[in-house]
Amino acid sequence: TPPAALGPSRAIVRRLAALFSVDSFAGGLVLNSLVALWLFDRFGMSLAAAGAFFFWTGLLGAASQLLAPVLARRIGLINTMVFTHIPANLCLIGAGLAPRLDVALGLLLMRSALSQMDVPARGAFVMSAVTPAERPAAASYTAVPRSLAAAASPSLTGAMFAAGAMAAPLVIGGVLKIAYDVALYRAFRRVEAERGG
Repeated sequence: TPPAALGPSRAIVRRLAALFSVDSFAGGLVLNSLVALWLFDRFGMSLAAAGAFFFWTGLLGAASQLLAPVLARRIGLINTMVFTHIPANLCLIGAGLAPRLDVALGLLLMRSALSQMDVPARGAFVMSAVTPAERPAAASYTAVPRSLAAAASPSLTGAMFAAGAMAAPLVIGGVLKIAYDVALYRAFRRVEAERGG
């Protein structure tokens, strides 16, 4: 079937794009570079320790994406996205409020082990929610708003840092991401079942 513009799935794709943009905006508040700056300022973490730490968070994030299909086969795509993302973002909020460096790093490592499981599940769900001919358009329609939303939020983190609210981006980012998870679950938990997912 030749690729087509969005047709019968337009409404679903628009809702998904709006929700994904909220998640991406929240993610832009806590980019690794900004989290590193927070760790330097809050706990006096060294550059060498930060480099090693972000190596391990990246490794855990990659491993979580490999585990996501196994989990999705057992509990479904939406459940994989939501039930791993909410604990990950509770860890993010907890890290922002942590009194000690070891507690903050432990929570951030736990977050990394869970937070990327939604990435492959998200792409698979978008493809399953549209007709085969609409898939290229759906991929673009959901990706572009996410990129724009992620580009908008780091400047807000910078403003919060400048105001002395160094932990605020982690807490706000976590809260926004949990709100996204709840909205996604409420809006789409039945769609996957209806489509045989």
